[in-house]
Amino acid sequence: MGDRSRDWLRQAERDLKIAEILKEREGYEWACFIAQQAAEKAVKGVFQKFNGIAWGHSILELLRNLKERVRVEEELLNCAKKLDKYYIPTRYPNGFDSGSPYEYFTKEEAEDAILCAGKIIEFCKGILAQAG
Repeated sequence: MGDRSRDWLRQAERDLKIAEILKEREGYEWACFIAQQAAEKAVKGVFQKFNGIAWGHSILELLRNLKERVRVEEELLNCAKKLDKYYIPTRYPNGFDSGSPYEYFTKEEAEDAILCAGKIIEFCKGILAQAG
């Protein structure tokens, strides 16, 4: 199987656009989750380019593992920490003591998640551009 890193990145960019649409339609919990997915896919695209294996869904752990090959700024690690918090509670009612996920997430959180995912995607695009 050939290099699919660009496919991963293109899907990450599309996911980020979908997160924007969800935010505009007040689907804040889903905007946060899809932003997390976008960043995860972008980082996994970089691993693909380096012929590495990227398991799991923690963007923080993926970026930490990537630090063996490239410099990762603290700002991106902080973004990863934020985004990782959106992987489960955005989707499942048992993530909170009561209520449904949509009752807990705000427009500001969705905007921040999208901003963070965008930074991680741009970081990954830069790596892929350098790697050719």
